[in-house]
Amino acid sequence: MQDRVERAEEQIAHLSKMVEDLSDVAVEQSRRIERLERQLGLMMEREAEREFDSGGSVPLADQKPPHW
Repeated sequence: MQDRVERAEEQIAHLSKMVEDLSDVAVEQSRRIERLERQLGLMMEREAEREFDSGGSVPLADQKPPHW
C-alpha cells in the first residue's frame, strides 16, 4: 500500500511540474502574440500612410473589394 501511495505522490509531483511548465509556455506565447499584434498594427498603419502619401485617396486596406 505504501508503494502505491509513493508512486501516486511521484506522479502528482511530475504532473504538477508539467502544469507549471505548460503555464509558463502559455504565458510566453501570449506575450509574443501581443507583441506581434502590435507590430502588425503599426505595419498596417505605416503602409496605409505610405499608400495615401503616394497619391492614393483611400488606403488600400480600407477599400471595398471590386465585387461590392
